[in-house]
Amino acid sequence: MSKGDQTRQRIIAEAAAIFNQRGYEGCSMQAIMEATGLEKGGIYRHFESKEELAAEAFDYAWTVASTKRRQNLESIPNHADRLKQHICNFVTRSGLPGGCPLLNTAVDSDNGNPVLRDRVRKALRNWKNMLSQILEEGMKAGTIRPGIDACAVANRIVGGLEGAMLISRIERNDQALRQALKDLDTYVDSDLRSPRA
Repeated sequence: MSKGDQTRQRIIAEAAAIFNQRGYEGCSMQAIMEATGLEKGGIYRHFESKEELAAEAFDYAWTVASTKRRQNLESIPNHADRLKQHICNFVTRSGLPGGCPLLNTAVDSDNGNPVLRDRVRKALRNWKNMLSQILEEGMKAGTIRPGIDACAVANRIVGGLEGAMLISRIERNDQALRQALKDLDTYVDSDLRSPRA
């Protein structure tokens, strides 16, 4: 990797935490300059606009978050237990400061930034597809009840986790997240787990 590529990656990593905590409008180029130690021209040498940097920073933040949430999943043979581990990873493995980049960027970009909104939509689709794949593989393997609507289950899991994240952010404690973990674990065990697995 060239020195220029290394600098670009460092800018993205530093900016990701700032955008994730402050949002697009709340993240000033001055804050990015202070975090990276670069002048504005040094940053714009690597990015055409703040919007381009924000999009790259979101992709980086989402990769960090989703990698932590997928940690250890492939080593778990039972797909119901794999779902439970994913839910636990969401609740217990923090990514970047500021919480879930999907939630933060979705709220931040909803009314004004189509580039970021498209990135969020893609990230959400990928997350739901990952959950649906676990469910479909589980139905084939006999560890998940047959006939489950994988899309509906993915929506329920994502909605439960992101809703709890929002409440936890507002209330400044993790009580809602802990409750979501408990409720979704019960849901997986009672409604999704195959009784013969």
